[in-house]
Amino acid sequence: MRMLDEAMAVCDGHLPGLLDELRHISLHDIEQPGNPGLELFRKYGGPGLVIPTTYGGLGVSPVDAVRVVRAIGAQAPSLAVATAMHHFSVATIFTLADSLKSSGLEWALLEGIADQKLLVSSGFAEGNPGQGILTPTMTATRADSGIIVNGSKRPCSMSASMDLLSASVSITDDTGRTENALLLVPKAAPGVSVHPFWHSSVLTGAESDEVRLTDVFVDQNLVVPAETGAQGELDELQTVGFIWFEMLITSCYLGMASALVRRVFDLRAQGRVSTERLTDISVRLETAALLLDDIARMLSAKETDNSALLRTMIARYGAQDAILDAAAKSIEALGGMSFISAPDVAYLAAACHCVSFHPPTRTTGHDALAAGLTGDVLRIA
Repeated sequence: MRMLDEAMAVCDGHLPGLLDELRHISLHDIEQPGNPGLELFRKYGGPGLVIPTTYGGLGVSPVDAVRVVRAIGAQAPSLAVATAMHHFSVATIFTLADSLKSSGLEWALLEGIADQKLLVSSGFAEGNPGQGILTPTMTATRADSGIIVNGSKRPCSMSASMDLLSASVSITDDTGRTENALLLVPKAAPGVSVHPFWHSSVLTGAESDEVRLTDVFVDQNLVVPAETGAQGELDELQTVGFIWFEMLITSCYLGMASALVRRVFDLRAQGRVSTERLTDISVRLETAALLLDDIARMLSAKETDNSALLRTMIARYGAQDAILDAAAKSIEALGGMSFISAPDVAYLAAACHCVSFHPPTRTTGHDALAAGLTGDVLRIA
């Protein structure tokens, strides 16, 4: 399966040894709570994947990042989802490194992410209907030299293994005026706690439980204002974060669907699947890959305006449809006995469908997309 093999070669080039270790663990075991996936990700330098070399990272391009995430998703779905949250968080921060430095953000902490192989979880994207990726999930009030934060993020991937939590917050001042901000919170900060939340048997290994903040003090140097323009458009920090998120999270499911399609290739090698069926499935799968590549090339070209947001949403929904179509066609090609007798097939089929749950879902995204398509400013909640 050429395209998946190429993605795996890219992953091996940047994180040599990771896929080899993952191949020795069954899909059932790597998807369980407490699996070794995140520690293997640390061991092989995964936390620094998209961090620029200037700050001690590997400096992998968005185009290669798509391939790395796809390769991991084909081998360890939960690990791909969990680490996509890390990548999008740090990519957002380091893409805007120069401007954030001038904002007073505590840079020593960030430079330690690659050097100390720290994991950064995301308190942005919610799975609730009507909840947008950038809508604050927590509230805060001003305090001397910082803010006091309350609220929770559920589900929150890497809840057990994270070192830092990145999140959006709505801050209220003494006059009742509110403003949105992005913040970083060390997991060890007093008032940060983890509680059971994820009860599904699918993607359990991503550690997607609830992270709760109760009267947590966050130093002002770890808080960055998030603003919108006069017409409601997002600022650069939020725009870059949104584009990275949509690209990476969809790439995870491209990997999962690729694992199903690879099984169809195996049947073709045995003469049990027609050429027509194989190419039909492959075209649908690689359509998703090409759409995600388009997002990656926009990021590489530093195209992060409102037009880029519109193209990102179109690519994400198009890739989502192609992924689900390829997965469904693969299950049909593999047949009922394979679905019944091979637990991996049923698991991957269920996991692929989770691509629909990440924001902005079709329910929340229709109005924004329609506005963008008719020439209005694209406003994303």
